[in-house]
Amino acid sequence: MNYGYIKVATAIPSVKVGDCAFNLQETEQMIVRAEGQGVEVIVFPELSLTGYTCQDLFRQQLLVDAAEQSVLMLLDFTRQLDIIAIVGAPVQVGTILLNCAVVIQKGEVLAIIPKTYLPNYSEFYEKRWFASAQDLHPTEILFAGSRTFVSAQPIVFRTYTGATFGIELCEDVWAPEPPSTKLTLAGADIIFNLSASDELIGKNAYLHQLLSQQSARTMSGYVYASSGFGESTQDVVYGGNALIYENGKCIAESERFSFEPQMVISQIDYEKLRAERRNNTTFVNAQRTGYSDNSIRFIDCHSITPDDFQLMRDVDPTPFIPQTNDMKASCEEIFNIQVAGLAKRLVHTNCKTVVIGISGGLDSTLALLVCIKTFDKLKLARKGIIGVTMPGFGTTDRTYTNAMQLMQSLGVTIKEISIKDSVIQHFKDIDHDINVHDVTYENGQARERTQILMDLSNKYNGMVIGTGDLSELALGWATYNGDHMSMYGVNVSIPKTLIKYLVQYVAESGVDETSRLTLLDIIDTPISPELIPADEDGNIKQKTEDLVGPYVLHDFFLYYVLRCGFRPQKIFMLAKKAFGDDSEYPFDDATIEKWLKTFLRRFFSQQFKRSCLPDGPKVGSVSLSPRGDWRMPSDANSTLWLKDTPTLNL
Repeated sequence: MNYGYIKVATAIPSVKVGDCAFNLQETEQMIVRAEGQGVEVIVFPELSLTGYTCQDLFRQQLLVDAAEQSVLMLLDFTRQLDIIAIVGAPVQVGTILLNCAVVIQKGEVLAIIPKTYLPNYSEFYEKRWFASAQDLHPTEILFAGSRTFVSAQPIVFRTYTGATFGIELCEDVWAPEPPSTKLTLAGADIIFNLSASDELIGKNAYLHQLLSQQSARTMSGYVYASSGFGESTQDVVYGGNALIYENGKCIAESERFSFEPQMVISQIDYEKLRAERRNNTTFVNAQRTGYSDNSIRFIDCHSITPDDFQLMRDVDPTPFIPQTNDMKASCEEIFNIQVAGLAKRLVHTNCKTVVIGISGGLDSTLALLVCIKTFDKLKLARKGIIGVTMPGFGTTDRTYTNAMQLMQSLGVTIKEISIKDSVIQHFKDIDHDINVHDVTYENGQARERTQILMDLSNKYNGMVIGTGDLSELALGWATYNGDHMSMYGVNVSIPKTLIKYLVQYVAESGVDETSRLTLLDIIDTPISPELIPADEDGNIKQKTEDLVGPYVLHDFFLYYVLRCGFRPQKIFMLAKKAFGDDSEYPFDDATIEKWLKTFLRRFFSQQFKRSCLPDGPKVGSVSLSPRGDWRMPSDANSTLWLKDTPTLNL
């Protein structure tokens, strides 16, 4: 099982311009190295067997013949190898010469791909020596000892392990309509580009933007190999770019201006790319036009002996947290989305008062901060924010103090309403023993608090702001018609792991010292609904993560279930990598398995709570709103997913 990954390489070999024998030797060495590391496909720069900068030497038959002889020798060299090698060479077809990618596996030329767009401006003069694929009539030629069909027809290759790929050459991707667009719409998961792009000030940044955009637009992997140090001659300098992109993100790259040969290896998750495409109806619709059934040629690559799979890519243990160099900007953007959503609801309803329960925990703190920012932006008095603390049987001095101090320092209206007497009366009414700390005991308190908030909102002509987050919704860790309900839920698509970062951001962004210290202590407080009495020392006894599992694990599971649709086996494999011994959050395999099964059971059984969620702003790429990203039957069965979860024999 390769879990939908393919290992690819992009190589920048040492090159001597016009010395095919030397270039062949360097190519063979890199192929052997890649084969030894389990690479399935390796790509080399444009015209790698001759050198790109041969100029009028391409008119010399000796050079063209030497390139063909090099391919013939490469076929013999690779006869016992599994790896697919894509090399660059000039190929003569009748009276024209083509700049081509030659695809080789197990001693056979699988295909020859001619370049479509030839640059003929500034320092480039390719039309002086080469013809375009558009000038080619489909022709069978004798090349490197074999009959080979050459045409401009797009080709999609299918590897033995299931991935598909296409090829374009250098300038092709700079064109307004790159061949890779058509290839990906035809089903290519990955594009390999053989390039020879010289270095100019600012060009490298544009190249990265170009490849990132093309990879993102086509939802593909993009593997790029461009000429290095050995190609530099006369007026042009080549810095060597070996780049690997996956859906717009650069996952591996070489060192620029290295004088040594380089090979960059990574794994591309083509299963994830396919999931993205399936979920994107725009991509699906684009496949309807642009080519007919016969316009694409498919070639099956040879069978190979698969290696034992080992994930070499790093896996982020907190995929919901933006991985940017400017976390401040990301936090501001998240707050702006929450604030804009709440502001629209307030303006639409002409509401100038909100009611929010403040517990001294993370979720209600973030919701309060969103309300503060919204009221400030709407130029409404903060006193219109009614913060209500409702101490109960499990409220500790720490959370109570933090709730009061935060409301005082932020200048909102404070109300303290104890729920103890009303809950005791309620337990008497329903004949429940107050000493039995079961789900009735817990949920009775949660619903009493929600009733207070709802009635206060009626009294003050306001609306109740929900505090529940995405992680709690995924696990169903909310009391139905208790904290589950509100009139607008500002945290509904914020996972627990991200909430800490947002509160931390506010604490460090210039608030008063009292608010800063309170926010930092809230971040350090154990997560708890505080529905069970504290221990003998007055500390929180009911810790959420002891009961349902670590939120860092559950958020990880949630991301890959919702965002990628991965099966549990793959999620488990990724989790082992993300939470290994060297991780910031280390967990052993048994712990990961335990909480993955817990997540799946709860995620399926608690859908009924998500089917009737109040409105709330979508912030990230994942949401559980029944009106947005997630539509799931409330009575779906989890058996299939639980069976797919690995069971460890420890």
